Amino acid sequence: MQKNEIHVNGTLIWYYYICHREVWFMGRQIVPDQDNPNVELGRFIGENAYCRETKKEITVGSSKFDIVRKQDGHLVIAEIKKSSKYKDSARMQLAFYLSELEALGIKAYGELLFPKEKRKEKIILDDRLREDLEKAKRDILRIIYLPVPPPAEKKNLCKNCAYAELCWA
Repeated sequence: MQKNEIHVNGTLIWYYYICHREVWFMGRQIVPDQDNPNVELGRFIGENAYCRETKKEITVGSSKFDIVRKQDGHLVIAEIKKSSKYKDSARMQLAFYLSELEALGIKAYGELLFPKEKRKEKIILDDRLREDLEKAKRDILRIIYLPVPPPAEKKNLCKNCAYAELCWA
């Protein structure tokens, strides 16, 4: 695998803050079980929540935003998540999207939307988030270029993971 083949994206950022083994799988295009109930539920929520939003699933480069809208004269990028359980992952994924837009000269802020909880959280890209993103991107590339995946670690989230069969078979 050559280094110029891999591009860090929002999905890898998301997985990085959950499980490094998942990063290795995703980075090598080993996709999770698409019939996993949690994957299906996430897909359903993403497709059906916030139906009145006019611009859903906008793609910019390798990034795909759930919702893009103007609010009070500002561009807002929103990510829909099924729960706030992985809020840190979601926050960093959205910060990654905001940094990608910033690199294109587009100023925006983000919102994390948790429809089941009827909550939202505003995300503003600041120096701390930029620094954390740079560290994460470097470490993601390190993980992906490992010859074998990092060892499986038993975590609470493993029981619902779409990679569970691959890790624990």
